[in-house]
This record gives sequence, structure tokens and C-alpha cells, in this order.
Amino acid sequence: DSAPFSSSTAAGPDPYCYRMDYPSMGICLIINNKNFHSSTGMNARNGTDIDAAYAMKTFSSLGYNVKVENDRTVAQMKELLSRVSKQDHSGSASFVCVLLSHGDEGVIYGIDGCERFENLTQYFKGDRCRSLVGKPKLFFIQACRGSALDGGSWIETDSVDGQTSERIPVEADFLYAYSTAPGYYSWRNTSNGSWFMQSLCEMLLRYSGELELMQIMTRVNRKVALHFESSSSLPGFSSKKQIPCIVSMLTKDFYFPKK
Repeated sequence: DSAPFSSSTAAGPDPYCYRMDYPSMGICLIINNKNFHSSTGMNARNGTDIDAAYAMKTFSSLGYNVKVENDRTVAQMKELLSRVSKQDHSGSASFVCVLLSHGDEGVIYGIDGCERFENLTQYFKGDRCRSLVGKPKLFFIQACRGSALDGGSWIETDSVDGQTSERIPVEADFLYAYSTAPGYYSWRNTSNGSWFMQSLCEMLLRYSGELELMQIMTRVNRKVALHFESSSSLPGFSSKKQIPCIVSMLTKDFYFPKK
């Protein structure tokens, strides 16, 4: 009787679960952009080092080989992602990238300017990164996606078997977990880190090996939505809410191993 987080049974691999019986969980690349060139007009992202440290601890404990890169320009980010995508991932179960930076709708910032998000993820598409084809590629993005603020609303309560010949779409097996919905501001506490990264790391550590990734991400959404509310001395910035946004092209269930 196989455990719920096992990806294989006596009859062979479970076609609805990603295989986890690789030598390594894979690489987790964390790009942590805190200090921006004055030409960008962007403020320092105080509190982001807490996010980076928490993400490093979390993904290390899940078995990932974690690399942290601080304050990278757009060109350096692209070079870094391109280089990692060209590595041999055949012994890896997956790939994780955590992006901590400023952002706007559809773009993410290097310390010297912005780049369209898809120009950073393109290196891992199936036609370019063969050794990750059919494996989950997970991107966790802590960044604004616009400047809209969510005032919230009140609710009332009443108490494929082993054939390698099958073709897979190049966009398949990606998950993009954004800290906020399109068009919206994303909140970060300068002493505790961002709402999203705090919640993500807490839920991954609590439920890995027990719940499937999308179930964990739903709990992250709930935690951010219900547990946090902004408090600011700036007019109009107080009592604001946030909801993360999970975009999944995953084709199977993904269970992190039990810690």
C-alpha cells in the first residue's frame, strides 16, 4: 500500500504524479535584488534579505541545491538563467527559481532596469532545456505587478507510462506563483519580509510530503488573504489586502518529499 506522496506503485510509476526517484531534487536559484541603480528611481527593498534567507532555509530542507545571487542587473539575470538552463538536469526531479525584486505588470526588475518576465523563463522551455522536459519548473515571484491597491471586501460568517516518444508542449510543466494578482501592489514588511514569502515558506515546511503542491499553494493564498493587512503612515495605503496568483501549466501532481 503506497503512501499518498509516493509517485510509484508496484504496477510502476503513477501517471498522475511527477517522478521523484531522481538522485537530486534539483537546483533552486534565488535572485535577490535589494539595491537598485539610482537611474531606475527604485527604492531599496528592505526586508528582502529575510525573504531570501527563509527561502534558502526552506528549499534546502526540501532537498534542493540552493544558489543565492544578490543584486543582479538584467543582463546578469538573463546570463544566470541561461547558464543554469544549459546544465545537465537529467539527475534532477525538478527546477525552482525564486525571484525577489521590484516589478510591474508583465515585467521584473534587475537592479538597472526591467525585463519582460517571459524573457527570463524562456530558457527553460521544453525546446531549449531538454533535460527538464516533463519535469516541474517552479517559479516563485515576489514583486509588484502594478500599483493598484486591494481595499478588500467584508464577508459575513454563519457561525504516461515509460514511453519517451510522446511530444510535450514546450510551455508544459511550468508553475508561476506570483505574490499578487495582475495589476496589483505586493506588500513587504521591512522587518519580517514579504507576506507572500513568509506564507509560502511556512506552508511548504508544514505540508510538504503530505499535500500536493497546488493544495499547498491554495493554503498560501488563504494565509496571505486572511492573515495580513497593511498598516502604513502613508495616506491611502493602510488596511489593504493582497491575494497571490498561481498560474499552473503542471500536468501531474507534485509532492515534495517528506522532510
